[in-house]
Amino acid sequence: MRPFRPFRPSRSWALALLLALSAAAHPVRAAGLVYVLNSGDATIQVLDAETRAERRRIPVLREVHHLSLTPDGRLLMVGDSGANEMLFIDPGTGEVLRREALSNPYHLGFSPDGQILTITSLRRDQVDIYRWTGEALELVKRLNMPDMPSHLAYSPDGKVVYVTLQGTGNIAAVSLETLEPLWSLDVGPEPAGIIWHNGRLLVGIMGSDHIAVIDPETRSVERTITIARGAHALFPAPNGGPIYVTSRVDSRITLLDPQTLAVTRSWKIPGGPDCISIDPQGRLWVTLRWQGRIGIVDPETGRMETQRVGRSPHGILYAGSGGAAGDRPAAPAP
Repeated sequence: MRPFRPFRPSRSWALALLLALSAAAHPVRAAGLVYVLNSGDATIQVLDAETRAERRRIPVLREVHHLSLTPDGRLLMVGDSGANEMLFIDPGTGEVLRREALSNPYHLGFSPDGQILTITSLRRDQVDIYRWTGEALELVKRLNMPDMPSHLAYSPDGKVVYVTLQGTGNIAAVSLETLEPLWSLDVGPEPAGIIWHNGRLLVGIMGSDHIAVIDPETRSVERTITIARGAHALFPAPNGGPIYVTSRVDSRITLLDPQTLAVTRSWKIPGGPDCISIDPQGRLWVTLRWQGRIGIVDPETGRMETQRVGRSPHGILYAGSGGAAGDRPAAPAP
């Protein structure tokens, strides 16, 4: 029989154990995380951007749709519109830091100076304007705006916020100086996504097949650009790249030239593409609303890989270790 010898850990073994315990006690910040809002599952799915492995799945109460980073990038705000709740998340780890009661947060976006957060309430026919202190939200004005306030965009000077009204086919301009409506304009059936681009407003006409180009000075539809049925939302690429437009009915992503707004390419993307986030490599992370999947699209070739997520994925955001990029449609385009 061998004599009993007590185990004496080496220094390297002890160091490895210490590091493992430390890692378990503190969330690891991945090189990149992708946040997917599964509206039909009432979950927020957090994926590793490199391996696409699921890092977390955050349960919510009802129905999440859209999200936005705070101006300093420290917090990710996710609206649970069905539960009247806002979640504040560490974008680098996926840790939920707090939850706050807040009326029907559907679409949300910060003003260019980062001091105002506007929230559209699709179900309650209201637009809420909050002051952002850097830590908390303070409601300064609630506007009743029929029917179905949907998406929003700001003027570059931050003096006006523009809101699409799906139920009336209008867009409305609201002064952030007087906190009162300025004007409204009929733009077509079921207007959805809206961005500011080179002095014009571009609006996805979801009840039709085109983008409406609006001159905010003359308050008129300057022209329309035919893309595909169910024209929904617009996402400008960084550094003056193309504008990507999703069409949920015809399941297409259309590319617009950022200078002329001419259609340069169109990709068939099965599954009802909805929201897009763009990573530092230029790849498009796309929610496929009708398939319960996301797509990762190579912008050079249009080729796509897909991955199963939860039911009815809507908002999406690529968040890197040094910040985040992507689902910030309320920000002015270059």
